[in-house]
Amino acid sequence: MTRPSSGLHDRILASALHLFVERGYRGTSLQDIATDAGCSKASLLYHFSNKEAILTELMVPVMRDAEDLDARLDGLDGAAAAEAAVTEFAALAIRYRREVKLLFDNLAEATMLDTGAPKLEGFGERLVNAFAGGSFAFEDQVAARMALGGMFLTAADLSLDDAALRDALVATALRTLGRAPAGP
Repeated sequence: MTRPSSGLHDRILASALHLFVERGYRGTSLQDIATDAGCSKASLLYHFSNKEAILTELMVPVMRDAEDLDARLDGLDGAAAAEAAVTEFAALAIRYRREVKLLFDNLAEATMLDTGAPKLEGFGERLVNAFAGGSFAFEDQVAARMALGGMFLTAADLSLDDAALRDALVATALRTLGRAPAGP
């Protein structure tokens, strides 16, 4: 169980995210996080019962925003679905780049968490279908998976510039899907 937010609470989360991305989830100890956050391990344990609780709290905002995206895409079809899915997923991936990197590098640990956040069961398939514009044609589904996977992988590369990345992700994904990006 976590404690209410405080300055130290937030510093612990920031340190944990930084270290999980840099060293991996398994390669980071609670003592490493405490040291980086400038507190004792006992202080860290006051805020978080264990390392899993920290990872869980880091993932909750991502899951909630993914649930919001899922809701916004519900009912869209065709070009509107594809463009909205690509554009909004790009924004989500950029907003949570470090978390995406953490998920990409530590998928086994992250998928075993009970986050208390929405479960998003079937979200991946619904997102693929939105990328495909609601088409279940084999080639459209393959293109959608390629575009989505490419966006995920590219967002996890933290060496790329945030400012240019969003537009490049959207334009390239839409080209992969055989859809021209919308004009200005």
